[in-house]
Amino acid sequence: MVYIMLLALVNALDLAQAASRDPLLPRPDQVDKPENIKFIVPDKSKLAGTVVDNTEAKLVGEWKHSVHTPPFVGVSYIHDMKEKKGQKSATFTPDLPRTGLYEVRVSHNSNIRRANGVPVTVHHSMGKTVVKINEGEPAPIAKLFRSIGLFHFKKGRKGSVTISTEGTEGKYVIVDSVQFLIVMP
Repeated sequence: MVYIMLLALVNALDLAQAASRDPLLPRPDQVDKPENIKFIVPDKSKLAGTVVDNTEAKLVGEWKHSVHTPPFVGVSYIHDMKEKKGQKSATFTPDLPRTGLYEVRVSHNSNIRRANGVPVTVHHSMGKTVVKINEGEPAPIAKLFRSIGLFHFKKGRKGSVTISTEGTEGKYVIVDSVQFLIVMP
């Protein structure tokens, strides 16, 4: 009897540890597109390259966490609440393993309430480049990422990507994660 109770306790602890390792996905009744839950990547370490999540970004202004519209990376994404346009930004600073040419991808979910001219500023070793993305259109890579180009970065924390709300009146700006994939060392 004691053996069975100990075995049950060990099994319960194993389940609790497994649950603490894997972030919980939202329930279908918590989201607007339950069919997209399967595209959520709860653990960014499962993605290739260097990924910086919104929880690691330097935020300017007030942002709101949400799981309402999957997919996303990590436990949630954030949005600007359609407020104080031009006064909010999120800066993602990677710790890159080596100097080289990187493909930069931005993750976001989409629907008709998303901004279509979201300014993304890439600070790279050659200067800075501003790219505007349409978050109203579905992200073409795994329903999650959109490539914004190839940029040269130095090793370490010398570059960054900033997503701003400037010029996005009337629509939500979604901020989730930025992925850096080495293309050529």
